[in-house]
Amino acid sequence: MQQVSDYELELLKIIWAGNGNQAMYAEIVEALEKKGLSWTKNTIITLLSRLVNKGFLRVQKIGRRNQYIAIISEEQYKKVRTQSLLDRVYEGDAKGLVCTLIQGSLLSPEEYEELKKYWEKGKDKK
Repeated sequence: MQQVSDYELELLKIIWAGNGNQAMYAEIVEALEKKGLSWTKNTIITLLSRLVNKGFLRVQKIGRRNQYIAIISEEQYKKVRTQSLLDRVYEGDAKGLVCTLIQGSLLSPEEYEELKKYWEKGKDKK
């Protein structure tokens, strides 16, 4: 899976949050404005075109308007990017990542307990 820029990811997040992982151009602009981002039309179109070329989106014409539909789900993206981070930074050592989260106070005690419950629940299914 190709890398996406921070700006491209911002657009993907808007589309993933849309109805059925899709959004019309006007909905994307509106969502950007709600986030306080005022990008030019050319910037938005260029970024959306890049995402289409990278295989993250497809475009469906509805009259004269474009609807952008996510081909890659948010969950797929997160899984691949997390694995990449794990491989690059931690040489595949998931325990190292979790230790960093805990020791760096990046994981609250509540989140730790929630993950612990999730882990125990998963072990019961086997």
